[in-house]
Amino acid sequence: MDHNDIEEQDCLLLVDDHPTALSMLQLVLANKPYRLVTASNGQEAIRQAKYHRPALVLLDIMMPDMDGFEVCERLKADADTADSAVIFLSAVDDSQVKVRGFSVGAVDYVNKPFSGAEVVARVETHLRTKHLEDRLARKNSQLEAQNQRILESINEGIIGTDRDGRITLINGAAEQLTGWGNQSLMDKTVGSIFEASDRLIIQQLINQGQSFVSETIDMLTANQKTFPISLSITPTRYRGEIEGAVLVFRDITEQLAQDDALNKAAEELKEQRERLAHIERLSTMGEMTAGFAHEVNQPLTAISNYARVCERFANKLENPPERLIETLQKMEKQALRASEVIQRLRDFVKRPVDGRALYAPNELVLEIVQLAEVDARNNGVQIHLDLRLDDALVFVDPIQIQQVALNLIRNGLEAMSDSAERDLGLWVTGVIRGDTVQISVRDRGVGLAEGAENELFNPFYTTKKNGMGIGLSVCKTIIKDHQGNIGYRREQSGGTTFWFDLPLADEETQQ
Repeated sequence: MDHNDIEEQDCLLLVDDHPTALSMLQLVLANKPYRLVTASNGQEAIRQAKYHRPALVLLDIMMPDMDGFEVCERLKADADTADSAVIFLSAVDDSQVKVRGFSVGAVDYVNKPFSGAEVVARVETHLRTKHLEDRLARKNSQLEAQNQRILESINEGIIGTDRDGRITLINGAAEQLTGWGNQSLMDKTVGSIFEASDRLIIQQLINQGQSFVSETIDMLTANQKTFPISLSITPTRYRGEIEGAVLVFRDITEQLAQDDALNKAAEELKEQRERLAHIERLSTMGEMTAGFAHEVNQPLTAISNYARVCERFANKLENPPERLIETLQKMEKQALRASEVIQRLRDFVKRPVDGRALYAPNELVLEIVQLAEVDARNNGVQIHLDLRLDDALVFVDPIQIQQVALNLIRNGLEAMSDSAERDLGLWVTGVIRGDTVQISVRDRGVGLAEGAENELFNPFYTTKKNGMGIGLSVCKTIIKDHQGNIGYRREQSGGTTFWFDLPLADEETQQ
């Protein structure tokens, strides 16, 4: 026999109440690579087995006080000795005795008187079998441990089921994601972790052995809360028959949040691009306006000069025509006025080189009201001023602040163009409130549309037929950039008041 298949120093427990039989067993096995331990009764056999943990027990059946059957039963019932193989020795050659011996856990049966060669052969055979089983069990244990480590190292949740959808395997990630412990989910149906609307479909897929992939589906936690997952179901088969299924899933809550944030960012980028395109067009229009103002201002100056020359010629006549002289004077005056309007328009669209500086808000408002007089006449509305700003100073970009004021004034004038109360005029007021200057524009128009509150200062929102919807948005950006605030209020007597405030220049800024 090849002893390489038998582990060195296997312990054998020899149990017999007859000293002669016990000596014969020792003699037969004396030259073999075993460690022999003996016992002369059942109680002693149990104690020795508990202490030595024998690989194999040669056990006599017919013993006083405790027979071999009871000894075998007690050995198999004890976790420390349950793995010991038992071969019964008996002089009783009865099939019922043999059947009982196998039923209590024995692996073999040797009749007395026994042949030494037979005993050795059976011992070697069963030890070899036991060693193979032990190695197989260890290998299976190692493989199970390795598989479990692999399962635990995977971030995705993995659940195995039988054909009926009953859970037979679950890894740590699945436990953590679902909030269930291993023992509480084992043997439950997989449908218990899905909502009722999906439960039946998933159960049918498993029963029918069909594959399934879903990018988004809801799963239930232990406390019945839902969370989104991506899910794949793969059937498992044994010899062509459906055995169950493996479910692999991943929590996509964060992914969906990122996708949502990405979509919002894309929308914001689109809006920013559209806004920049509008601003670029406005910038181009400003440059064109500056060129237009330059071109128009020259002929206006020429008209004024020609009118003045004609007036001189008329005055040199013997009888100067008064009506003609008066008309020429009016012509010169209106040409100069038109030239001043054009000059103010040029100044408005041209940003000063020095940017922000100290300015008196009274002067800024007065200049912009003069620029708005044409709109006021076209809309048939008079502009009233109530400026109580004393010697206040603000540190601002004047063109930007005038842009805000002009936008609010023009909006108010347009709102009153068809109003029955336009004779009351548009009021522009300026007051000091604490450490801020507040400019208000009060109109008597039809008022704001319902629901406009949430959209009023958003880009490209407009209630005007030909409006672009960027005026108030730009105004808000400018005022916020100057550390100020902008807002509005509905007036109970009708119309709307738009206002903005700016911080007064502190002493350090004024120095």
